[in-house]
Amino acid sequence: MKKIELDHVDFSYGENLVLKDISLSVHQGEIVSIIGPSGVGKTTLFNLIAGILPAQAGKILVDGEENPRGKVSYMLQKDLLLEHKTILGNVILPLTIRGVKKAEAIRQADDLLAAFGLQDVRDRYPHELSGGMRQRIALLRTYLFGQDLFLLDEAFSALDELTKMTLHDWYLAIHEQLKLTTILITHSIDEAIKLSNRIYVLNHKPGQIVAELTMDWQEADQPELEKVRYKEEILGLLGLKNW
Repeated sequence: MKKIELDHVDFSYGENLVLKDISLSVHQGEIVSIIGPSGVGKTTLFNLIAGILPAQAGKILVDGEENPRGKVSYMLQKDLLLEHKTILGNVILPLTIRGVKKAEAIRQADDLLAAFGLQDVRDRYPHELSGGMRQRIALLRTYLFGQDLFLLDEAFSALDELTKMTLHDWYLAIHEQLKLTTILITHSIDEAIKLSNRIYVLNHKPGQIVAELTMDWQEADQPELEKVRYKEEILGLLGLKNW
């Protein structure tokens, strides 16, 4: 089942065509990455999928209905945790915005924090946590906005490599446990290959989808070599020798 579909979407800023004929789809339960170099229109595409910008041509459908506004939970590179609130206060924020009574919001937040082994930090403040822990909290807060379609924009890029690797594994686990569907916009080829079921490669100006790749490296006899092959293929599609 298609959770979201973009059908021949164009977008311009005035006379400047930024995205051209973008068609892609993400099925329920998938993690799909959109990868491309800087300046190719990834941020504009993020804003279109999030419903922040309206499609000027073509259609964007979520669960078969047009207009994704309010149907996508999205998260940016910066965690945007409120420093004056405790972790619990940050996590219950989406619930209180949705009108959930405080006692019920706390119960739901506590259940979620406990399910992912984060209950020990509920009464701490964001500045007391590591970058990786802050990002975990931000992801759980995003989930409580109530949409199972996640849109992540460079959500792991600010972390050091070891933290990022740990968080990738954690996200794969919660993605399955919470039955999410994820679109990941990233410039990291390694990240896209590790996390994704499929990858769309965005290139050129105006930005266009130049390839769709299915990741099946885990089934290969030599998975690490297969990942290298995918990386070389993506670099070739982007016209790059080094990333």
